[in-house]
Amino acid sequence: MQENRKQAILFFFYIIGAIYLLRLFYLQVLDPKYHSIGALNSIRREVKVPLRGQIYDRFDNLIVANEEVYDVYVIPKNVRNIDTLGFCKLFNITRGYFDSTMQVATQYSKNRASLFLRQLTKEEYASVADAMIQYPGFLFEQSFFRTYPGNTMANSLGYIGEIPSKQFEEQEEEYYRKGDYIGLSGLEKFYENELRGIRGVKFTLMNVKMEDKGSYNEGKYDTLSVIGKNLYTTIDLKLQQLADTLFTGKVGSVVAIEPSTGEILAIGSYPTYDPAMLSGKEFSVNYRQLSRNPDRPLNNRAISSFYRPGSTFKLVQAAIGLDMGVINPKTSFVGAPTMFKYHSGVFEASNLYTAIQLSSNPYFYNVFRKIIGNNNETNPYMSARVGLEKWHDEAFKFGFGRRLGIDLPSETKGVLPDVERYDKVYGKMQWKFSNIYSLSIGEGEYGVNVLKLANLAAVIANRGYWRTPHLVKYLGIQKETNKYLKVETVKTGIAAKHFEEIIQGMSNVVKAGTGRLAQVEGIEVCGKTGTSQNKKGKDHSIFIALAPRYNPKIAIAVVVENGGFGGVASGPIAGLLIEQYLKKTVTRRAMIESVKNTRHASVATINYKKSAENKD
Repeated sequence: MQENRKQAILFFFYIIGAIYLLRLFYLQVLDPKYHSIGALNSIRREVKVPLRGQIYDRFDNLIVANEEVYDVYVIPKNVRNIDTLGFCKLFNITRGYFDSTMQVATQYSKNRASLFLRQLTKEEYASVADAMIQYPGFLFEQSFFRTYPGNTMANSLGYIGEIPSKQFEEQEEEYYRKGDYIGLSGLEKFYENELRGIRGVKFTLMNVKMEDKGSYNEGKYDTLSVIGKNLYTTIDLKLQQLADTLFTGKVGSVVAIEPSTGEILAIGSYPTYDPAMLSGKEFSVNYRQLSRNPDRPLNNRAISSFYRPGSTFKLVQAAIGLDMGVINPKTSFVGAPTMFKYHSGVFEASNLYTAIQLSSNPYFYNVFRKIIGNNNETNPYMSARVGLEKWHDEAFKFGFGRRLGIDLPSETKGVLPDVERYDKVYGKMQWKFSNIYSLSIGEGEYGVNVLKLANLAAVIANRGYWRTPHLVKYLGIQKETNKYLKVETVKTGIAAKHFEEIIQGMSNVVKAGTGRLAQVEGIEVCGKTGTSQNKKGKDHSIFIALAPRYNPKIAIAVVVENGGFGGVASGPIAGLLIEQYLKKTVTRRAMIESVKNTRHASVATINYKKSAENKD
């Protein structure tokens, strides 16, 4: 009985093995498709790379386009008995380049195509095409490189380059080849799968001399490439270009948002660079040059910088205080205790409106003290702990200490101080209000980027909520039928009436306070200045604003590093950009020239120049 069972099991395995062998025999010997396509000596497989999707602004102005070029690929196994010197002369390359590139290609694969030479123009291609019959193993692929009609937004657009080795090896599906282009930063990276399109494949029959004998099997197995999807952004190109002009000779950033939708109208990081520098044959040289710049032009300050918000954060304190009921618009703290010494520039204020208008440190010290509260009369350490947790939860709803979800890679969460942070610094139950009071005026352990500051202005403009900031509204060949991004609404939970009180104070700031240089004729601009402390040089200048006061169309944040007072360096930039967006033109040409010609060199640049001079 046991012997019969053993024979049955063996018979079962023999049958499975026979079926497997017969299937292999069919695929490798009888199936004409497998036999022909698999025979690399007779079939050439050409990948057809589609044009990458283009990028437009909100008015269909082209920001990023393509220019068609040709790349040369090589299959090492098919390179036989060629005139190497003649080939080098034909393509104007050195023998050393030829030998080293062939070595790399051979190490990768003798049978698969490797990139040999990139970006021949149409004229260069035409001049060498006829001679290529003498050089078997080399083939052309139509490709492209990026051009930038808008000549702006380099950091947020990003750039494309050769796929990194690690990413090539870890790709889940075998889509990219060595040397293929891929989005490496900005929108190019975030929307890589949509921009790249779908590749096609063409199979060509070759004879023993590697001569083209036409399509294999009448093109039955060929596939067409599909062009990449276009990005239709929310950017106002003229507004963006004006921002570039105004930031000439300055380090910093600007972000402008349409509050009701979350659409980014302008986003700039400075110093910037010509985006064409990282497109083309000189990519490596230019990237190395930019990466050595002490002002870090490759960093997108709009989404990855770390600044203290300064006095702009007083608006958050006001909103939380009003909502908690610890203050009302008429609350006065004149003569109340404060950690801030009374001196020039630090004002007492009789109510909330003048406190915002004059940016009163003593007033908001007392507001913060009220928010933190006296939760435990006998234990000030526990009291501060409980109060800070409550304050943190409220400030978090404004978008601080979290990613806002913008469609760009590398957005930072920033820092919104919490209980855990102070426990690490001082020890658990070892800190109290006197250790954290600087938070009341936007100093201390904060870390915010410019996007968050613009989003704060949008929250106030919307009277208590914000929508996901985003750059791309439509994605496809035709924008009208391809709405893409789902935008979420985040509510602070603070009543709209409280924001009306804050906006009144912000209106006073621009009319008769610290932000008068942001005024725009015929438009009620509501703003708040901020001066962010900086240990390495002059303080950073911050200004946030919304306009017009009722039914705001734009919320904006401007940061000028080492610019000093917010109303002086950043305020005029915000005012001019508001005027451009709402009026579609700026009549104050003299002010544009004045702002443009005002330089605020960073400490990094100054030290770099001094170091270079000392070396000389």
